[in-house]
Amino acid sequence: MSENNPIAAFEKECEDRIAEYPNTAMAQAGRAFVRESTQPKYSYNFSWLGRPIIQYPQDIVAMQELVWRIQPDLIIETGIAHGGSLILSASLLELNAACGGDASAQVIGVDIDIREHNREAVLAHPMAKRITMIQGSSIEQSIIDQVHQHAEGKKRVLVCLDSNHTHDHVLAELEAYARLASVGSYCVVFDTIVEELPGEMYPDRSWGPGNSPQSAVHAYLASHDEFEIDHAIDNKLLISVAPKGYLKRIC
Repeated sequence: MSENNPIAAFEKECEDRIAEYPNTAMAQAGRAFVRESTQPKYSYNFSWLGRPIIQYPQDIVAMQELVWRIQPDLIIETGIAHGGSLILSASLLELNAACGGDASAQVIGVDIDIREHNREAVLAHPMAKRITMIQGSSIEQSIIDQVHQHAEGKKRVLVCLDSNHTHDHVLAELEAYARLASVGSYCVVFDTIVEELPGEMYPDRSWGPGNSPQSAVHAYLASHDEFEIDHAIDNKLLISVAPKGYLKRIC
């Protein structure tokens, strides 16, 4: 059928090419780049619509693809920092709305410590109309309850976890929020790359290999078969802070 449909043929060509990437020299180079770029804080150098966004460009593009495909009416994010990720999500929802998507779609951001200058910058941004910020620990029950209240009645929910990176914290976040992701949507766990980097790269952190977002992902998936790792995203990106962290809800 694809030979009569040039768009489908092109998409199939991309899928086949991506499937061949994992064992290539290019994939090895990608892993080497992530390793070498972590300590120099390469991912800190980018912004989105004027706000710092601590992500690799590849993950930013991956989020754009997911938000367009899923057309969420709610995006839940843990971890705010400078607010760039909130602005990214809100702007993608704005683009969806401009193309006929949900005009009321919103972003909920949770952080244990929202610095006042960051809060003010986010609230002053043109995308602020789509953003709600909640201050408190993402694994505190009262905060979990607030987020769940915002999710009531939503049909398409996308979840992004990017706060404290210890195993126990991320696992608690997964237990609290992953089930809010709608079938066909995702719970994206950022900084799973911690598991794949040398432990000495985090001498001043409470996380590292064996105590990381990725170790939490594996523990969660062991008892939650409603999610699976979308390896096709990993294979396509090659450079990412979230290898094995794009979790697709399949049932």
